Amino acid sequence: MARSDGTEEAASARGVTFTFDTGMLIALERRKRRATEAFRAIVRRGVLPIVPAIVYVEWWRGRTDIREEILAAVIVEDMPAALCRAAGEALGSVKGSTLADAIVMASAALRGGGVVYSADVDDLKRLQPHFPTVVILPV
Repeated sequence: MARSDGTEEAASARGVTFTFDTGMLIALERRKRRATEAFRAIVRRGVLPIVPAIVYVEWWRGRTDIREEILAAVIVEDMPAALCRAAGEALGSVKGSTLADAIVMASAALRGGGVVYSADVDDLKRLQPHFPTVVILPV
C-alpha cells in the first residue's frame, strides 16, 4: 500500500525533495528508462518521492502488480488547506494551468522547492514563476 505517513525525513535527503506528476508515474509503470533511472537515483539517496493525491487519482486505473510496487515506494500526500490555497492562487494567476499541475507545483513549493519530475514540462514551466523554488525535470 502507498506510504502516506507524511514523514519528512523519508521525503527529503539533504533538504532536497522530489515530487512526481502523473506523467512520471505512467513512465515508471511503462518502465521507461529515463524515469526508472531517475527513480533509482532518488531511492539510492534514501528518499521517498511525494505523489500528491490528485496525481494518484489521475494515474490509477485499477490494481496491477507494477502499480502496487510504485505505490509502495512513494509517499501519497493528502490535500491540506495550505496546499489547496497555494494551488488555487496559482490557478487564478496562471491562465490555462490545470488543477493537477498547480497542485504538483504547490506541493513541491510548500516543502521548500525541490525537484518535480514530469512528462509535461512546458505546462509546469508556465507555473514556475509562481513557484520559483521548484526545479522541473523531464522524464
